[in-house]
Amino acid sequence: MSLEENKIKEKLFIDGLNSFRKSNYYDAHEYWEELWSDYYLKDAKFIQALIQLSVGYFHITNNNKNGALGLLEKCKPKFQIFEPNCRGIDVLYILNCIDKSL
Repeated sequence: MSLEENKIKEKLFIDGLNSFRKSNYYDAHEYWEELWSDYYLKDAKFIQALIQLSVGYFHITNNNKNGALGLLEKCKPKFQIFEPNCRGIDVLYILNCIDKSL
Protein backbone atom coordinates (compact mmCIF):
# COMPACT_ATOMS: atom_id res chain seq x y z
CA MET A 1 0.00 0.00 0.00
CA SER A 2 1.33 3.41 -0.93
CA LEU A 3 2.00 6.25 1.46
CA GLU A 4 -0.53 8.35 -0.43
CA GLU A 5 -3.23 5.69 0.00
CA ASN A 6 -2.49 5.52 3.73
CA LYS A 7 -2.87 9.31 3.97
CA ILE A 8 -6.22 9.19 2.18
CA LYS A 9 -7.49 6.41 4.45
CA GLU A 10 -6.39 8.28 7.57
CA LYS A 11 -7.98 11.51 6.33
CA LEU A 12 -11.30 9.78 5.65
CA PHE A 13 -11.26 8.25 9.13
CA ILE A 14 -10.40 11.54 10.86
CA ASP A 15 -12.90 13.55 8.78
CA GLY A 16 -15.60 11.06 9.79
CA LEU A 17 -14.59 11.29 13.43
CA ASN A 18 -14.59 15.09 13.39
CA SER A 19 -18.00 15.15 11.71
CA PHE A 20 -19.42 12.71 14.25
CA ARG A 21 -18.07 14.80 17.14
CA LYS A 22 -19.87 17.83 15.66
CA SER A 23 -23.11 15.79 15.44
CA ASN A 24 -22.88 15.83 11.64
CA TYR A 25 -23.86 12.17 11.56
CA TYR A 26 -24.73 12.00 7.88
CA ASP A 27 -21.37 13.47 6.88
CA ALA A 28 -19.56 11.08 9.24
CA HIS A 29 -21.36 8.21 7.56
CA GLU A 30 -20.28 9.43 4.13
CA TYR A 31 -16.59 9.63 5.04
CA TRP A 32 -16.58 6.23 6.74
CA GLU A 33 -18.61 4.65 3.96
CA GLU A 34 -16.01 5.73 1.42
CA LEU A 35 -13.24 4.37 3.63
CA TRP A 36 -15.06 1.08 4.18
CA SER A 37 -16.07 0.50 0.57
CA ASP A 38 -12.99 1.75 -1.29
CA TYR A 39 -10.14 0.27 0.74
CA TYR A 40 -9.07 -3.02 2.26
CA LEU A 41 -9.09 -2.62 6.05
CA LYS A 42 -8.07 -5.08 8.73
CA ASP A 43 -10.73 -3.53 10.98
CA ALA A 44 -13.47 -3.21 8.35
CA LYS A 45 -16.12 -4.42 10.83
CA PHE A 46 -15.16 -1.58 13.18
CA ILE A 47 -15.63 0.97 10.39
CA GLN A 48 -18.92 -0.68 9.46
CA ALA A 49 -20.02 -0.35 13.10
CA LEU A 50 -19.13 3.36 13.02
CA ILE A 51 -21.18 3.77 9.84
CA GLN A 52 -24.18 2.06 11.45
CA LEU A 53 -23.75 4.11 14.62
CA SER A 54 -23.65 7.39 12.72
CA VAL A 55 -26.71 6.51 10.63
CA GLY A 56 -28.48 5.36 13.79
CA TYR A 57 -27.89 8.73 15.41
CA PHE A 58 -28.85 10.47 12.16
CA HIS A 59 -32.19 8.65 12.36
CA ILE A 60 -32.61 9.87 15.94
CA THR A 61 -32.22 13.47 14.75
CA ASN A 62 -35.00 12.80 12.20
CA ASN A 63 -37.31 11.15 14.76
CA ASN A 64 -37.02 7.78 13.00
CA LYS A 65 -37.02 5.69 16.15
CA ASN A 66 -37.38 2.30 14.44
CA GLY A 67 -34.55 2.98 12.01
CA ALA A 68 -32.33 4.19 14.83
CA LEU A 69 -33.04 1.22 17.08
CA GLY A 70 -32.37 -1.26 14.29
CA LEU A 71 -28.99 0.22 13.38
CA LEU A 72 -27.88 0.68 16.98
CA GLU A 73 -28.65 -2.97 17.68
CA LYS A 74 -26.79 -4.05 14.51
CA CYS A 75 -23.60 -2.19 15.36
CA LYS A 76 -23.27 -3.48 18.94
CA PRO A 77 -21.90 -6.96 18.09
CA LYS A 78 -19.42 -5.42 15.66
CA PHE A 79 -18.14 -3.01 18.31
CA GLN A 80 -17.89 -5.85 20.84
CA ILE A 81 -15.26 -7.52 18.63
CA PHE A 82 -12.98 -4.53 19.24
CA GLU A 83 -13.40 -4.04 23.00
CA PRO A 84 -11.99 -2.26 24.92
CA ASN A 85 -10.68 0.18 22.27
CA CYS A 86 -9.80 0.50 18.61
CA ARG A 87 -8.09 3.28 16.67
CA GLY A 88 -7.83 5.27 19.90
CA ILE A 89 -11.60 5.11 20.46
CA ASP A 90 -13.05 3.85 23.73
CA VAL A 91 -15.33 1.09 22.43
CA LEU A 92 -16.72 0.35 25.90
CA TYR A 93 -17.85 3.97 26.15
CA ILE A 94 -19.58 3.70 22.77
CA LEU A 95 -21.36 0.51 23.82
CA ASN A 96 -22.50 2.21 27.03
CA CYS A 97 -23.84 5.17 25.05
CA ILE A 98 -25.68 2.84 22.67
CA ASP A 99 -27.31 1.06 25.61
CA LYS A 100 -28.45 4.43 27.01
CA SER A 101 -29.86 5.36 23.60
CA LEU A 102 -31.93 2.19 23.20
